[in-house]
Amino acid sequence: MTSEPLPITIKGTGSYAPEKVLTNDDISKLVDTSDEWILSRSGIKERRIAAKNETCSDMAAKAGLAAMKAANLSPEDIDLVIVATITPDKPFPSTACLTQHKLGLPNAVCFDIEAACSGFLFALETGVALVRSGNYRHALIIGSEKMSSIIDWTDRTTCVLFGDSAGAVIIGEGSIPGTGFLGANLSSDGASSDILHVPGGGSLIPPSADSVASGQHFLKMKGREVFKFAVRSMEQSAIDILKQYNFTTKQIDVVIPHQANLRIIELLSSKLELPMEKFFINLDRYGNTSSASIPLALDEAVQAKKIKSNDLILMLAFGGGLTWGSALIRWP
Repeated sequence: MTSEPLPITIKGTGSYAPEKVLTNDDISKLVDTSDEWILSRSGIKERRIAAKNETCSDMAAKAGLAAMKAANLSPEDIDLVIVATITPDKPFPSTACLTQHKLGLPNAVCFDIEAACSGFLFALETGVALVRSGNYRHALIIGSEKMSSIIDWTDRTTCVLFGDSAGAVIIGEGSIPGTGFLGANLSSDGASSDILHVPGGGSLIPPSADSVASGQHFLKMKGREVFKFAVRSMEQSAIDILKQYNFTTKQIDVVIPHQANLRIIELLSSKLELPMEKFFINLDRYGNTSSASIPLALDEAVQAKKIKSNDLILMLAFGGGLTWGSALIRWP
């Protein structure tokens, strides 16, 4: 008889947000909008914007370094780096490789995952599986985004929503049975990929003077369709994962949702009958940071001591692809 595998737990968290704060009033000077209009429709008051020469890998490295310090691990201890991003420094090499170099991680295998705003959960489950294989000890899982680089700052339907940041966790083998990463429920459906995407820059619409002039390299979003999909998909994923692991919503201590829109989170709270007090929310200060939003919020929740030992944490995400999912973690 084989024994149960040891749990894979989060050893440390970290995050980074650029210095520049862009308020709703600042945006109202760029497009026809107002602080009241943005706040009432999204719950966002401000967002962070990376410096012109600040890259996705720069932010990833700073978040990763903070997570390494929290976990009390050296560069030699990290043997796997996975970066979730839709705003890589370059088409290739991977942002993970560039981050590895900046952190000086001599032993790390590195690659990126692209699942838009769900990317961190996809990267986390991948990292857990690889650590469980026994081939890796400590994995650095990062979500990092420079969303400002793909935003059309003349489009008020999208430019008010997004910001830049990075968040990171380090996972490794734990010692307390029943704690750590319990499982994930991930899904994808490419049939509606055009409701949230960047059309240009790939083999479909290669970069050209025409593609740049026509704005094909900016994020495009059909807001109403995305809103409805987000609520429906995250609600169902939460129901499915709780049923899969024999939990009820009353047993959830903390919810870390993708930070996209306060109305979405409020609807989820109502549909799942989970009180808003259990949802950790920081989108008012950062906006939608895509794959960085969950690890950034998780780190802030940890720093604010909103998460304590033995808490059951539910993470929820949705994003372009379309992609969506959930994950359960028992905090060690």
